[in-house]
Amino acid sequence: MIALDADQFAEIIKSIFPIYLILALPIFIILSPINPVEASHEFSAYRMQHFDLHGTARGCRSSVVNLEARSLSTWSTLRHCVIAHFEDLALEQLDKLLTQAGALLIILPRDFSKLSAEEKQNVLSIEKNLLLQQVQIPIYFLEWSYELKTIVRDLSTGLTASEPKKETAAHALFNSISANGYQVSINAPRPNIKYDLQIPTIQGKLSGYGVEDKLPTIVFVAHYDSFGVAPELSYGSDSNGSGVVALLELARIFSHFYSNLKTHPRFNMLFLLSGGGKINYQGSKKWLEDNIDVSEGSTLHDVPFVICLDSLGGSSSDQLYFHVSKPPKAGSPADQFIKIVKNVSDDANSIHMVHKKINLADDLLAWEHERFSIKRLPAFTVSSLTSHKDYIRSTIFDTKANVNTAFLEKSVNLLAESIAHYVFNFSKSNDIMTGSYGVRSNFIKSWVEFLSNHPRSAQLLGDKNNILVNILQESMGTYLRDVKVSYMTADKRDPEFVFYDVTKAALHIYNVKPAVFDLFLSAAIGAYLGFCYLAILKFSVLYNAIQSFSSSVVKKKVN
Repeated sequence: MIALDADQFAEIIKSIFPIYLILALPIFIILSPINPVEASHEFSAYRMQHFDLHGTARGCRSSVVNLEARSLSTWSTLRHCVIAHFEDLALEQLDKLLTQAGALLIILPRDFSKLSAEEKQNVLSIEKNLLLQQVQIPIYFLEWSYELKTIVRDLSTGLTASEPKKETAAHALFNSISANGYQVSINAPRPNIKYDLQIPTIQGKLSGYGVEDKLPTIVFVAHYDSFGVAPELSYGSDSNGSGVVALLELARIFSHFYSNLKTHPRFNMLFLLSGGGKINYQGSKKWLEDNIDVSEGSTLHDVPFVICLDSLGGSSSDQLYFHVSKPPKAGSPADQFIKIVKNVSDDANSIHMVHKKINLADDLLAWEHERFSIKRLPAFTVSSLTSHKDYIRSTIFDTKANVNTAFLEKSVNLLAESIAHYVFNFSKSNDIMTGSYGVRSNFIKSWVEFLSNHPRSAQLLGDKNNILVNILQESMGTYLRDVKVSYMTADKRDPEFVFYDVTKAALHIYNVKPAVFDLFLSAAIGAYLGFCYLAILKFSVLYNAIQSFSSSVVKKKVN
């Protein structure tokens, strides 16, 4: 009878066991304390620059990442993706990371301005070093967040960061089983050449009073693109957002002079927003070829000087520098203009002329005016920077906070006053820029704000319907005549520059257990299921054993 009852009970268990697996197990999983949301994180990842310039490959060549995450102190092989704060990196360890790690994720500082001078210098040096070489591993940059800070802390202080040399084998095995890890995944497409990329250059003019072709033409130039280690993070607020703002404000100011017969100068003014400034001033080069080398009837037959505007808002010492390839001859228009600037300035000692010869052997020209000087046009670059090697000209940390708008306004006003003195031949230091002719602070601040919110790396602006280029064109059209956009494309057989796509991707970081834990868990589950199977299959034996044990316990208590 007992055996019959046991068999019946076993059959009941066998019949409901599959139902338990289907219904009960998912319920237990749902009710478990583990939150699946916390086990997965998604971030925007910005890939490092990837381009070729003059036949030299530069930047990051890869895009896909599917590796185990480790910190700077715990990584060891190509199977590891290193996640680190930018300020924690050191130049000494960079080469090892680039050749022996599988991938590198760099977290940007939460506030660059709060870093120490030494930390800033270190970060900028690493960025420059990265831009000068070809890198085979994927490198991405991440904006700071609490989640990333927590992940880096876990990687640095968790069980995966322990020193294996100080552990016994059993302790090491226990740590490997109980530790939590992170898996990094970026499923980006393979980078491809952007064959259809075009570099736009925008131009407009103010025609002088008289026969236009017989009047001298003053040329204003500013390249509008930016550059940094990651295209999507290159805002270039000062270099060269401030140059663009200065050019637009000068165009607005002088449009008032040219719209009034009483103040209409006998000079043409040509305004040029050039593209590709950060890739050896390709936009200016193409524009000069089209307007000087082959174009007939060009208004550039008589150019007193070309004013290139570059990084005018970064000075904290109120110093302004005129960079020239060759000191202007005494009495020449350029010489006269620089003297006028010193005369109009409140402090003549704050105006400096910096002479640097053009080195044609260099792959890159130093300043944009050198493109015009090569074509024998008198030109100079006005900047708040003392040298073309300043880090601010090629960094993702050139943001709005880096622009001194008060100095930018002062510089634009000084240039406008000086140009007005030159074209009207005023000998005294009269304050001309007042009223409607004065510099508008709101105009400058709003443009700095706008440009500081739009990355302007050349590969991001290469389509014909780019919104930013259209806005710049419309703005110039408000104040200038004959505004048009010309486009430059690289030569297909021997391109001077080549850009690649995939500038941004989705990064997924999963909180996972190591592989040895899966092995241990599989063994434990197998043992558990085996026990359950045997218990059900041999339930009568188990039932008799339990009953016999219970009977013996009861007899002992009775005795």
